[in-house]
Amino acid sequence: MLSTYYTAKGSGEHEIIIQKSRFICHISRASTEAEAQAFIQAIKKKHSSANHNCSAYLIGERDEIQKASDDGEPTGTAGIPMLEVLKKRQLKDTVAVVTRYFGGIKLGGGGLIRAYGQSVSEGLNHTGIVERKLMKIMHTKIDYTWLGKLENELRSSAYLLKDIHYLEDVEIETYAAADQTETFTKWMTELTNGQAKISEGDVTYLEEEVS
Repeated sequence: MLSTYYTAKGSGEHEIIIQKSRFICHISRASTEAEAQAFIQAIKKKHSSANHNCSAYLIGERDEIQKASDDGEPTGTAGIPMLEVLKKRQLKDTVAVVTRYFGGIKLGGGGLIRAYGQSVSEGLNHTGIVERKLMKIMHTKIDYTWLGKLENELRSSAYLLKDIHYLEDVEIETYAAADQTETFTKWMTELTNGQAKISEGDVTYLEEEVS
């Protein structure tokens, strides 16, 4: 699993007008090629009367799956420019579909390349991009007399407090970067003079929106 990567915040739609042609960009996450194809087909069905529904997607930790479709536009003027925007933004598991309703003015090869690239770029800006960070949930069990000190220390630290369970002993759940679990354990042990019982829990991704 990647320690961190960028992807679309969710699903979104954004329209621009270029030389009277409507370019509607649809963005979504897709963790498999089947999900990407299902999204593309749904957009094609929704905009079945459009002149073109061009698409591109990147899937996999190392971008193992890369596909682009010009859907009737001149070869290399739509799908590839769309894919290049996804690559430039360093996105993973992301699919883009640009629907074009022709406005009567031909853009030429260069104009189409710029238009489809711009549509995806603005579509991503509108939808949003997040950084997903791999985190480990750390469990710390301690006597209640330590709760105030630990809560204050955690809230002013780089670690993120997830939850507090008030049981026989208090149990604090904290997010720590997956590669920082030993550092967290050492820090918590020193804070509590070795009184805390610390264990590792599930691994999950946390998301933070980026500009």
